[in-house]
Amino acid sequence: MAVVTENAVESVADVIVVGAGPAGSATAYYLAQAGLDVLLLEKTEFPREKVCGDGLTPRATKQLVDMGIDVSTKNGWLHNRGLRIIGGGVRLELDWPELASFPDYGLVRKRADFDELLARQAQKAGARLYEKCNVSGPVLDERTGRITGVTARLGAEKREVEFRAPLVVAADGNSTRLSLAMGLHRREDRPMGVAYRTYFTSPRSGDDYLESWLELWDTRGGQRKQLPGYGWIFGMGDGTSNVGLGILDSSPAFGELDWREVLKSWCASMPAEWGYTPENMTDPIRGAALPMAFNRQPHYTRGLLLVGDAGGMVNPFNGEGIAYAMESGQIAARTIIQAQARVTAAGRERALQGYPQVLKEVYGGYYTLGRAFVKLIGNPKVMQIATQRGLTHPMLMKFTLKLLANLTDPQGGDAMDRIINGLARVAPDA
Repeated sequence: MAVVTENAVESVADVIVVGAGPAGSATAYYLAQAGLDVLLLEKTEFPREKVCGDGLTPRATKQLVDMGIDVSTKNGWLHNRGLRIIGGGVRLELDWPELASFPDYGLVRKRADFDELLARQAQKAGARLYEKCNVSGPVLDERTGRITGVTARLGAEKREVEFRAPLVVAADGNSTRLSLAMGLHRREDRPMGVAYRTYFTSPRSGDDYLESWLELWDTRGGQRKQLPGYGWIFGMGDGTSNVGLGILDSSPAFGELDWREVLKSWCASMPAEWGYTPENMTDPIRGAALPMAFNRQPHYTRGLLLVGDAGGMVNPFNGEGIAYAMESGQIAARTIIQAQARVTAAGRERALQGYPQVLKEVYGGYYTLGRAFVKLIGNPKVMQIATQRGLTHPMLMKFTLKLLANLTDPQGGDAMDRIINGLARVAPDA
C-alpha cells in the first residue's frame, strides 16, 4: 500500500474524519479550531447532491451560528417562521417557540450548496480536505485490533493511498462502510425511515413556513389506510419547491409500496396552480434512508468514533438529521480534544470511552420516547385519530411541535418545556 508521495506528512494527522457531510465537517471544524491536525476525506467532489428536505429547524440554525456561518438572507438563506401543519381538514400555522437556547427561525438551503459551505468552513479553520477520496477500509493494528488509519482511492485516477492517525471519526452516512468493516452493524430493534423528494418550479417558492402534511394514504385493494409518515413542501426561495415524503418502517406497507409512485400520486392531488406537475419537475425523484435512535452502537470502539447518520442519530419523531449530525460532531470533537490533553494512553482511552455515555445523556431518553412514538403511529387507527382530533387543539399542537422538534429550554422554560424535559429524563436511555 502506497502512502501519498507528494508530501509524506500530508498522510499523517491527529484525527481522520471520513465524510464531509454536516457531521464530518462540524467535527473537523471544531477539532481544527482547537489546533488539532485534521484530515477530512470526502468521496465525492463539491458541489454534490444529497437527498434531503433542505429545511432546517432552529436546532440546526443554532449549530450553523456556532460554526460561524453567516445565515443572513443576504448570504442566500431563506428564513422560515415555523411549521404549517395540514391534516384532518385542518390547516394550522405554528411559529417556532421563543427560547433562550435556540433562535426563533429556521432556514432553507439546498444540500448541494449547504454541505460545501460547511466543508469550506472546516477548511478555513485549518482542516485538510481531500475531495474525490473514497475510503475503502480501516488500517488496523494487528496486535490490538485498534484502527490506526484508513486506506482510500484518491482522485480521478483512483490512486491507492493510506492515511494514518491515532483516532478516526466515521461520518460516512447510513451506509458507513467504515463502521461495518469494524464490526459495527445496524440494530434491528431501532426504527428506520426512508425519504423521497424532488423539486418543482412553483409560485410557492417564497413560502415562509415549512409545510407538513400528516395524511398519506395507502389505497391498494380499494381500501384507504393512513400511512405512518408525512409529506412536506418547502419553498426554496429560488423559484422552486422541495416536495417529498418520509415514511417509517413501523408500517406493514413499508417494504411493499413504491414510494416514488406514492409521491407522484400525492403531488397529482395538489392544486394545479402550485405547479407540482411532471412538466415542472426539475430533478428526478431520489430517496435515502433515515437511520434513527442510535441504530448503530457502540459510538466509540478501538479508536473509532461514530457521528451523525453513521451512528443512527436521526430524530425518530420528525426525521430530522442535520441538527443531530452537527451536534454529535461537536460532542465528538470536544471528547477528542479532552482526550488529547491527557498525558497517558490509559487516560486518553478513558476520556474517549465517555463519548457514548455523553450521547446517551443528551439524547438517550428523548430517543426512547421517539421509539415509542414510532410504534404508536405505526398503527393506522392511532395515526388517524391523532391527526383528526389533535389538530383541532392549538395548545396541544404547540406542545407537540416542541416535542417533535426537540425545542425546549433545558433550564427553566415554560410548563411545556418542563414536562418534555422531565419525560426525557425519566425515560430509559438504552
